[in-house]
Amino acid sequence: MIIKILGTGCAKCKKLEASALKAIEGLDAEVQKVTDLNEIMNYGVMMTPALVIDDKVVSVGKVLAPEKIRDYISKQL
Repeated sequence: MIIKILGTGCAKCKKLEASALKAIEGLDAEVQKVTDLNEIMNYGVMMTPALVIDDKVVSVGKVLAPEKIRDYISKQL
């Protein structure tokens, strides 16, 4: 499973990345940061941070708690 954090590096993006890293502890998953604006726009995202799980945008403009990210992950499995 690949989880992507879309954002330019703002404080909210960093918080979402930290939450995602906590959420995947013990799982076969990796977190990638996407900072390129063209790549972010390819996902149709106009507001960051955004969370993408296996190329599906699941959250835009929010910093999610690790528990909420785990909920999204479990729905993808």
